[in-house]
Amino acid sequence: MLFFLDIDGVMVPAKSWKSPAFLNDGFPAFSNKATNTLQHLISEDDTIMLTTSHKSKFSIEEWIRIFKHRGISIKKIKTLPENTTNSSRKDEIANWFHDNRINENFVIIDDDKSLNELPTFLKAHLVQTSPSIGLTEEHFLAIKEISTKRLHAV
Repeated sequence: MLFFLDIDGVMVPAKSWKSPAFLNDGFPAFSNKATNTLQHLISEDDTIMLTTSHKSKFSIEEWIRIFKHRGISIKKIKTLPENTTNSSRKDEIANWFHDNRINENFVIIDDDKSLNELPTFLKAHLVQTSPSIGLTEEHFLAIKEISTKRLHAV
């Protein structure tokens, strides 16, 4: 399974009235709810594809350590290409699918409202979080349902 994962508004709730807590690695702590939900969703065979605007700030090895330091053990992390053209998240993801063929099921977990304009096939794999709350156990069933959908060619 391939998880397209945003960080801000998903793993780290965005609360304008409160700065997030930073851990000693210089990156914000993930919410407990988001951590628990992601831990129950992923297995060692899964891949996280980071879509976050932070994706190019750290190497893959650093991302693996960041997740591990927050209690999430994942061996396979990739990132979308660096967004040098300031494209919307929708365009970043749509372009990635245009350029890449995948043979595994996927889910897109993000709070970005531009993703509501994704092509129908991609939008059917979207689980959208509330930016101020992030990923919660309420999203678990929706993600599990998407993960069981039969994959059709993109």
